[in-house]
Amino acid sequence: MDMTILIATAAFLAGILNAIAGGGTFLTFPALVFAGVPPIIANATSAIAVFPGYLSSAAGFRADIATINRRQLIRQSALSLAGGLIGALLLLISSNDFFTIIVPFLLLASTAIFAFQDRILAWGRNGGLQLTPYGAAGTLAVSIYGGYFNGGLGIVLLALYALWGLTSLNLMNGLKNGISFVISAISVLTFALAGLIVWPSAIIMMVANILGGYIGAKIAKRLSKPVVRTIIITVGLVMSCVFFYRLLN
Repeated sequence: MDMTILIATAAFLAGILNAIAGGGTFLTFPALVFAGVPPIIANATSAIAVFPGYLSSAAGFRADIATINRRQLIRQSALSLAGGLIGALLLLISSNDFFTIIVPFLLLASTAIFAFQDRILAWGRNGGLQLTPYGAAGTLAVSIYGGYFNGGLGIVLLALYALWGLTSLNLMNGLKNGISFVISAISVLTFALAGLIVWPSAIIMMVANILGGYIGAKIAKRLSKPVVRTIIITVGLVMSCVFFYRLLN
């Protein structure tokens, strides 16, 4: 297969997947590696390739996002910018060994939180867990994760929103895509300044990802809540298994 077609197709499908469930980086990163891009540069290029799709996906949920208080939305964006920058800087100084060890555990934990959302919320109502909706600590922590490693960011954000008590998947998906765009924007700027981007491949993938993200938002709004939840949990488990396999081999 022509490498241009390969990376464009991966970016298009990643846009759809990110709009529905997250995890699109799991398609773009290996596609770039298969095309001959070194892993570290592929990771940075993958991040910049998928981030415009978050904006087009968020546009598909703009009516849902509009229900959030504007001041709260600005606050969330500012926290996400700060966290994304911290995460990106941490990636530049982290070792590959630490990166390999921590990622599968983060993915598995976030998937479990989302899968058992109802039980966790019931426990919280009984005094076992109290998380403030739109809290600063949770937003900052997840944003640092997203700046450090974009893979599974959507699932981690959805897990956070579940702990906040949000129940509308359209609102959760819209906010997830908007905040993912903010986090990715600052992290890819950091990677670009560090000279880690393969620009010809990145531009092709960005265009394909924008189209996929907008289409994915339309698909997500037509799917039932159980179907969307199943997709999110399945993607999370598959990604966790893959990264645990890489850790053990």
